[in-house]
This record gives sequence, structure tokens and C-alpha cells, in this order.
Amino acid sequence: MNSQQVESVKQLLNQSKKIVIIPHRNPDGDAMGSCLGLYHILIQLGHSVQVVSPNEYPDFLAWMPSAEKVLVYESNKVASTTALKNAEIIFTLDFNALHRTGVMGDFLKELTVPFVMIDHHEKPDDYAAVTYSDIHISSTCEMVYLFAQALGWNDFINQTVGSCLYTGMMTDTGSFKYASTTASTHRIVAELKDLGVETAGIHHLLFDNNSPNRLQILGQALQNLKLLPQYKTSYITLSQDELNKYNYKKGDTEGIVNYGLSIKDIIFTAFFSENKEEGIIKISFRSIGDFDVNQFARNYFEGGGHKNAAGGKSALSLQETVNKFETILAENYTINEK
Repeated sequence: MNSQQVESVKQLLNQSKKIVIIPHRNPDGDAMGSCLGLYHILIQLGHSVQVVSPNEYPDFLAWMPSAEKVLVYESNKVASTTALKNAEIIFTLDFNALHRTGVMGDFLKELTVPFVMIDHHEKPDDYAAVTYSDIHISSTCEMVYLFAQALGWNDFINQTVGSCLYTGMMTDTGSFKYASTTASTHRIVAELKDLGVETAGIHHLLFDNNSPNRLQILGQALQNLKLLPQYKTSYITLSQDELNKYNYKKGDTEGIVNYGLSIKDIIFTAFFSENKEEGIIKISFRSIGDFDVNQFARNYFEGGGHKNAAGGKSALSLQETVNKFETILAENYTINEK
């Protein structure tokens, strides 16, 4: 953050305020971790704070401190809209365009209160009074830590805050294996451990606490894995019928896309998941090295994200979407020499 941004935030928070914090739709570990981490800091500072999520968060994040206090816009619209209408400041975390909150976005655009954005995705929209955006930082949770430091709130980063922030730092870095992980990331984690954050326990809660159905969904996904070695590409599909077969719950497909990238010589992978309720195919992209999946998602699938991790969507059928994907590769990418 620069000094002007710091002073602007200090002015906004110069007295007790009613604050709402919002993650993106389908919040992941970084979205929920950053929102709840900031929530616990602002509560200590004497503000009245409410986290409002556009829709339900995954069950494997329900352990997070005060997750049970989060209002869900889709299922509790009256209380959510009341909180938003009464808000004097709105923080938007881990997204940089209001449409990323789904149907909630239209309501947010009508509000006149100041917004503060904290986010690490490319090409932020210009809706916030303060925009703290940095694509070089590995997670929004790491940004919240740096945000708190810049404002002199170090004493309010306790074990509870640290547990929330560690969650997003770990999940958005692939357990610290992605290239976005920096020396600064590791130094912050060391400081969180010194605060008493149970890093091993959090990892267990996130990754080793699977339901039988979640493992069966993973098994089905791996059976559906396809290789396109001529493009150093793989992809995985899951139809709505396959998800229903194993009683899919939100979060059950988290991390599946990464299996397609774990194969030798594969540098680009995609995961296509059918969602009949929304009438779309949800797509996750991952890559290694210089292949820019953010640009790929923006160019072809109404999406975006980071250079090596992005998302998109398709209104075509599952098979038509896969056909489109393969056609794009065939027409735009050179087949590797044998």
C-alpha cells in the first residue's frame, strides 16, 4: 500500500463504523480466510462488522472462527440487504469486479457508500474509494496481513486472525508450491506460527477430512481424465449426473483440477464441471511456467484470474464445451514435435 491509500483508510475508519465485508461468489479458502481475518481485526478496533457471502461456503471451511456468523445473501436476503443498506463502509476481498458476486452485484452497484478493495487479480474495475491491488502477492490473505501492518495494526493480528489468514495463504499457493510463493510469504507464515497458529491442524481440516462421497467424486473425475499429449494438455470432466450420483456438496470438487497438472510433461490442464442449476459449465484452468491461463480464460471462456490459475464458464453443453476447448487448441497452438 502507498501512503495515500493508508491515509484514506485511516480517514474512513477514524471512528466506529458499520462495516460489511464481502467475498466473491463460491468463496474459497482465500476469500473466506481474508474476510474472516479482517473481520476479527476490525472487531478488535471497535467497529460493527458483518461478513456477507453471496452464496454458501464449502463445509470444509465451516471450522473457521466466526464462520457461523456469516450471512449468506442467497438464503438470507432480507438480513443481508439490511446489513448492506446500513453499512458505512464495504470491503470487497479476493475479487475486483462486482459481477463476481453474482446476482448480488446489481444490488451493490446501487450503493453509494465507499468501497475498499483488497485483491490480487488482474485488471481491477474502478468502483472502490481505495483500491489495494497487487497481482504479485500470492493470496488476498497475505495482502490483509500487509494491509494490517501498513495501518499499524500488528497488535491485533492474534492466533484467531492468523488461523484465518494462514488458511488462504496455504490454499492459494497450493500448500506453498506455486511460483507465486515468495520469501515474504514464508516469513509471514513463520510469524503466524509464532502466534500459535496450528498449521498442521488447519491442513488436516482442509485436506484430510474427506467424506466418502468426496473421494468417490474424485475417483470418478480421475476416470474421466483425458490426455492431449500433442498440446501438453489434460482435462477432466464431471457431468451433473455424475455429481448427483455421489451426492455432491459445495466444495467436493475443490482441488480436482490440480490432478491434471501432476502428470509428467503436462503444462496445461482444465476441469469442466456441469452445473444445471445455473445452466453453465464451470471451468478451472491451471498451468505451469509461461502458459498464461488468465489470458486463455479471458479470450475464450468469459473468465480470468492469474497467469497460472484461472476460471471461466460456458453456456454450451458439457460435450460442446469440451469440443470447443479441443478446437481452440487445434487451431491456435502448435503441435509439439515428436
